[in-house]
Amino acid sequence: MAPTLIIFDCDGTLVDSQHAIVASMQHAYATVGLPCPPRDKVLGIVGLSLPECFEVLSPEQDLATRTELARLYKDGNVWKSAAERVHDPLYDGAGDLIKALAAREDIILGVATGKSRRGVARLVEREGWQGHFLTVQTADDHPSKPHPSMLLKAMAEAGVEPEQTMMIGDTAYDMAMARNAGVHGIGVTWGYHAHDHLRDAGAGVICHTFAELSRHIDSRCLEAETA
Repeated sequence: MAPTLIIFDCDGTLVDSQHAIVASMQHAYATVGLPCPPRDKVLGIVGLSLPECFEVLSPEQDLATRTELARLYKDGNVWKSAAERVHDPLYDGAGDLIKALAAREDIILGVATGKSRRGVARLVEREGWQGHFLTVQTADDHPSKPHPSMLLKAMAEAGVEPEQTMMIGDTAYDMAMARNAGVHGIGVTWGYHAHDHLRDAGAGVICHTFAELSRHIDSRCLEAETA
């Protein structure tokens, strides 16, 4: 029986990183002498890769300014400082679900995120998740979501097909990426995009709690076993 590949987004799905994201964004804009966009607009671009983020947030700025904003935002020292100043926790239930899924022989775990590889490594070390994720795809190596590149590479590394794969995320970009890769998209509502945006982007199902998400994963895995 082939295993099921379950791929998680990070920010807004596993980690409530909104405060660190906003603090780092405010730093970047202040450094170049520009006002930071409103908080809701900043959180609305979570999931995109950095060049696309600043194209959305500051389309009136020239390429050099947007590139500098991206460099400032990505600075590891800034993120470390932001994480020390603000609370950047896992969502309640995220740690338990990852631990439970990682222990199962019928499941392979992966990550597909707009975060940098360094950011994912920091999260894995902090939470003691070493060895839990077979495949980790980040913005360092791929086009921005919703391009399917991250999912296609993850499936290739895991040796599974689209029908054996689930993508779990909180944004329309995650759901559109899943649709573009031909995999089952599971939207979660505790992150940064609204229910309707997830639905319209192609979510196969939308979960409101980690308990509901766990039940849906079990149901999909059972269907795969009996297919």
